[in-house]
Amino acid sequence: MVHQYKLNGYNIVIDVYSGSIHVVDDVAYDVIAEYEGKTREQIVEKLMPVHGKNGVTEKDILMCIDDVETLKNDERLFTEDIFADKASKLKNNSNTVKALCLHVAHTCNLNCSYCFASQGKYQGERGLMSFEVGKRALDFLIENSGTRRNLEVDFFGGEPLMNWDVVKKLVKYAREVEKDAGKNFRFTLTTNGVLVDDEVIDFCNQEMHNVVLSLDGRKEVHDRFRVDYAGNGSYDKIVPKFKHFVERRGDKNYYMRGTFTHFNPDFTNDIFHMADLGFKELSMEPVVCAPDDPSA
Repeated sequence: MVHQYKLNGYNIVIDVYSGSIHVVDDVAYDVIAEYEGKTREQIVEKLMPVHGKNGVTEKDILMCIDDVETLKNDERLFTEDIFADKASKLKNNSNTVKALCLHVAHTCNLNCSYCFASQGKYQGERGLMSFEVGKRALDFLIENSGTRRNLEVDFFGGEPLMNWDVVKKLVKYAREVEKDAGKNFRFTLTTNGVLVDDEVIDFCNQEMHNVVLSLDGRKEVHDRFRVDYAGNGSYDKIVPKFKHFVERRGDKNYYMRGTFTHFNPDFTNDIFHMADLGFKELSMEPVVCAPDDPSA
């Protein structure tokens, strides 16, 4: 599949399945547009009246066709979709799906040194999920959920609040289609708390079946790892927000999600600390890292 468009005076050609991007001249742009389904002679016949008046010869067009064929042979243009068979099998899979974890943000506003997700980017490039991708994921869940009525979707990251508008749009879309599909979406949001405000709290209390709030316990424990990009601890910034969030949450589901490392083997004290702050739903889990990591 090839996608062509013009932008700011440039002719841009994207080979979708290889990811190759080409910036080409006008002749090459038109050759690529005509390439599939036509012979070399037909392409020349089609393009000469357009480009011949600008001094382009038949030989020029034929050489351009040769270049396109070279790129095709090098799998940088008109590349075949090597995942087509797998996608078809997945589409026809009789297994049912009941839950999805949507990584709506491959980026984060904290720089936690023990982060298994490499500060949200998962060893890749930082980016945000588009509404279109998320919508297709929700459609996939509906289409492959069989007779299951309750469908689970977890908004995760990175930090999902960095893509908050898309999260809200996806929830709105799900609510619009769930009744006709005979489904009930139950959403969960996991957040580090930095961007929590009253608007986030109100929306979550209305739409989120559960919220997961990241806090490691005592200030000195939390701030050892959970810092911003300036190296400042995040405890003082997020704890008041979390207390306000939980107070407003009422009897709706939430839990505090803490991580313990070999630096705090007495993590029961962190549990007691969070309980003293007024948090009643608590979970402490071991750090996820390589055995030779300093946090292990």
